[in-house]
Amino acid sequence: MVDILIAILVFGVIIAVHEFGHFAVAKACGIRVNQFAIGMGPAIFKFQRGETEYALRLLPIGGYCAMEGEDSESTDDRAFRKKSVPKRIAVVVAGAAMNLLLGFVLVLITTCLSDLVPSTTISRFHKDDAGNSVATSEQCGLQVDDKILSINGMRVFTDGDISYKLSYTEDPTFDLVVERNGEKVTLNDVTFLNTKTEGRLDFGIYGYEKTPLNVLSYSFRETISIGRMIWMSLFDLITGKYGFHDLSGPVGIVTAIGDAASTGTTIKQHLQSLIPMMSMITINVGIFNLLPLPALDGGRLIFLIVEAIRRKPVKPEHEGLVHIIGLVLLFVLMIAVTFNDIKNLIA
Repeated sequence: MVDILIAILVFGVIIAVHEFGHFAVAKACGIRVNQFAIGMGPAIFKFQRGETEYALRLLPIGGYCAMEGEDSESTDDRAFRKKSVPKRIAVVVAGAAMNLLLGFVLVLITTCLSDLVPSTTISRFHKDDAGNSVATSEQCGLQVDDKILSINGMRVFTDGDISYKLSYTEDPTFDLVVERNGEKVTLNDVTFLNTKTEGRLDFGIYGYEKTPLNVLSYSFRETISIGRMIWMSLFDLITGKYGFHDLSGPVGIVTAIGDAASTGTTIKQHLQSLIPMMSMITINVGIFNLLPLPALDGGRLIFLIVEAIRRKPVKPEHEGLVHIIGLVLLFVLMIAVTFNDIKNLIA
């Protein structure tokens, strides 16, 4: 039960931040906001303040910021469609931007909770009890103090990029570019294998003392890395590397959040596990909402770009129909993924 409450709180914060982005920018642009809701379905409670009704709804699976004239014609001078295209674009992308900003803040908190700031520089190679190297990457030419710059052409921003690339690449060998003594060195056909544990991570990296500058720098780069990993995962899904059974819906995410929240024995350890999961989810929400799909912010952005190009808006009833169809399809997908989550839990 506690896990479910934590998951609801996590979803609630992420949704609230997203919708607040739309709300705040809409208000700043002089747009009338009729409703601001967190959750979907029946209202648990609601109240009116000024021109806007605020509501907390039963199902923590979404939310909305209902603006005057968003999907229909309106004679109100403060209607969404009465504003300039740049202002409407700002309102549309503000939700995703707030999710990405929240992701950065959460990564920053995680970094502050860490004892050291991770690097991408080799500090040692794993050895057996007799002191002999069990790292095949050392035998392939990798050296202590090498700073890994790229793996198989992918630029390395943080240690998370190294872990991701080594974990999800099926090829046994890798092409690396490292910085060695101030110069770039290319290493081809490098094999990563700890011959004792059979794991691919056969080396350690340096950790540096925390300073305001390196904490900010690492957090920014790690946020970029997480976003790139999400894009790469979406591409793998589209190209068929991952199938429908690999998707997780609300049930799967609640389970993952519960597992993260229960990891460790101290409050700090719980937070060090939960906050990275939360940062991953909010960055995912931000990126997913910018996809050019109906009912998503990215779909609305496409209509605004078309309007800017042709200097004529699409009829609101036509755009609204497209978004309704998209919303229905998203709900169908959510239901299907939820059944898949339940099946995986039972199996």
